Amino acid sequence: MDSPTLESLEKDVRRLRRIASEWAGQLHDLVEDRLPAAFHEIPGISQSTYDACQAWAEAEARLRAARTEHPL
Repeated sequence: MDSPTLESLEKDVRRLRRIASEWAGQLHDLVEDRLPAAFHEIPGISQSTYDACQAWAEAEARLRAARTEHPL
């Protein structure tokens, strides 16, 4: 695999990790600051956090596979 492709995968992993971290922060803020009054927000924020973490995990797996198949 060429270097630009690996760099693109790495960039995607970093971007998705940032997004997952942002959602995790929103979930943390909900728990710390707005519960129990904002309990109705739990399903939406939880699902978004889960989806973001899943997207990051899938991208991370693609990057690991690419590095294994084409070591530098």
